Amino acid sequence: MPPYTAAVFDMDGLLLDSERPVRAAWLHVAANLGVNLTAPIYLDLIGLNHRESAARLQAIFGDATLLAKAHSQVVTRLAAQFGDKPFDVKPGARRLLQGLQDAGLPCAVASSTAHDEVRRRLERAGLLSFFGAVCGGNEVKHGKPHPDIYLLAVQRLGANPAHTLAFEDSGHGALAALAAGLGVVLVPDLKPAEPAWQTRSTAVLATLDEACQHSTEWFGVQCAPAAD
Repeated sequence: MPPYTAAVFDMDGLLLDSERPVRAAWLHVAANLGVNLTAPIYLDLIGLNHRESAARLQAIFGDATLLAKAHSQVVTRLAAQFGDKPFDVKPGARRLLQGLQDAGLPCAVASSTAHDEVRRRLERAGLLSFFGAVCGGNEVKHGKPHPDIYLLAVQRLGANPAHTLAFEDSGHGALAALAAGLGVVLVPDLKPAEPAWQTRSTAVLATLDEACQHSTEWFGVQCAPAAD
């Protein structure tokens, strides 16, 4: 019997190519406001929930009013860039999700982004229907790297954490899944995998297309062939 009977996915940077445009918007706005928000500093925010990332951003911006102004400008900039267009779906994501859905394997999303925004982004990208549960960072007391959101995801799925495989792109997320007792596959996006995550992970992959190559081993599921 395959070791895993359920899957939980992060969203930003894992299913959706959203981290790059969001980072670019924050760095542009911060520079225009004279705030020293650099790319390395921003990397440490990836994977944190809204409350914790907001607290760190406020320390960087030094003023709640200035941070609120920056956030408004980031939202406006992203809206002007994307409009009603969704963020791009990452390579292999739809193929893997379709294979798991066709096999009746339950899947959830565990994202640090707020629940309503998670649903909105997934729906616009055409991915929402693949998930039996959607969990957002505003629904738990402690965000990643704490295990709360992964414990909520497996609870909503009715899954056993020991038989559930998480897919993550960030260290905060990987540590959260591991702390909740899930297996973890890392697909790094902006931040390379650190040794501390790698040694405790089931695999470190370049894309979710590579996960399809392991789907039989992990889930007893065969994904459709990759499109040419």
